[in-house]
Amino acid sequence: MYYVSKRLEISAAHRLSLDYASKCTALHGHNWIITVECKAPALNANGMVEDFTHIKEKIMEKLDHKVLNDVVDFNPTAENIARWIADSIPTCWRCTVQESEGNYATYEKE
Repeated sequence: MYYVSKRLEISAAHRLSLDYASKCTALHGHNWIITVECKAPALNANGMVEDFTHIKEKIMEKLDHKVLNDVVDFNPTAENIARWIADSIPTCWRCTVQESEGNYATYEKE
């Protein structure tokens, strides 16, 4: 099995829909750190699992300097964003989203 990992930073805002009082229901932003981990049993025709540039372009184009609520049709928690990224990159098996120092969410495909 071949593994590659891409770590990048985006700036994006969101507001959460919660069933309890929280300051996170107001629009606010983060400098998110996203780690995308991909794997494949064989390399593609270019000798790669996934092109690092393609991973970066896909995430930056969709999420960087955006209001995440305007991009996705779900509550944009770190957990949900991690799954959305993993599902949007076929070779991704795990994605970790850090929305602030010490606060991480990881989604791993089974």
